[in-house]
Amino acid sequence: MSVSATRSRAQPRLRWSWDLGSALTEADTTHLFALLAALAEPGSLGVAAKAAGMSYRSAWGLLRRCEDMMGAALVIMERGRGSRLSELGESVMQLDGAARLALGEVHAPWERRLRQLLAPVTRTAPERLRVAASHDLALADWIEHGRGISFDLFWRGSEEALSALERDECDMAGFHVPEAWTPEQLTAWLGRWLKPRLHVCIPLMRRCQGLIVAHGNPLHLTSLADVSTTGARMVNRQRGSGTRTLIDQLLLANGLRPDEIDGYAHEEFTHEAVAATVAGGQADVGFGIQAAAARYDLDFVPLIKERYGFAMRSAVATSEEGRQFLARLSGNTFHQRLLALPGYAPVTSAQPGPWATFLA
Repeated sequence: MSVSATRSRAQPRLRWSWDLGSALTEADTTHLFALLAALAEPGSLGVAAKAAGMSYRSAWGLLRRCEDMMGAALVIMERGRGSRLSELGESVMQLDGAARLALGEVHAPWERRLRQLLAPVTRTAPERLRVAASHDLALADWIEHGRGISFDLFWRGSEEALSALERDECDMAGFHVPEAWTPEQLTAWLGRWLKPRLHVCIPLMRRCQGLIVAHGNPLHLTSLADVSTTGARMVNRQRGSGTRTLIDQLLLANGLRPDEIDGYAHEEFTHEAVAATVAGGQADVGFGIQAAAARYDLDFVPLIKERYGFAMRSAVATSEEGRQFLARLSGNTFHQRLLALPGYAPVTSAQPGPWATFLA
């Protein structure tokens, strides 16, 4: 019995076939066992041949050659009674079944190792893309009003989404970074989860983040330093979110410690929840996108311009499902939604590419 590797769209696996001598090719052997399997229940040779992917003439000729080679028949054909396996044929099929069962157990660990080895280059998108993405109002509005393509979206922080992509728990990860970052900074950050030879990135949109404050900005807040000096109550974003990373970076740049911010431990999981908290009077200031402030008729102090986009495996980007998803997001309908939201702008060139092009 010989063993070889084969790769299907579902997953790589091992297969095996018997070597019955030079008189039969590997294709002959494959057809023979398919034919014998089809005749496990007595019936018509014509029907069995069709099930094995053969013509009646080819099946009859193959059985005759096997009989000449072995000196015994594998199939008994009787006029008016159809065809059935001979005693030898039945024994061969029983042996084949037992061998496949035993070899399946032996080779299971090797199949797993083969799948792991080929996964980086054979990964394809499922019928429903799994998208883990940092929360964004433009994406949320697009999903709510219908998108015409099938995918499952889970709101996660940027770092959580990228970590899920690394663990193969999603097919695409939505994240955002400051536009002021250099390609080197972006490469170092993404390199915590992704590999340049396996993954590509695509910028989707620009947006603005800053302080979300009550209408009229009664405390005259212009920076996080002002939040500290005035004692304003702040509502924060959750750990693992890209916005929380921005907040912590701004605190560090201003020489501020988290314990100097009243409400630093008060966390919400979306931009809209932050704005709602400020609008409800439970906080004086939050940090989020301009569109969230506008939705609740709040004032906004811009601090950071950033880019939002997706990371994915190269194989997903070139799959039919991936191309459809990206085509919709780069289309006119989504661009018009962006232009209608305060603080947003589309990225004019949206093609998957190396990480450095994300900021180009």
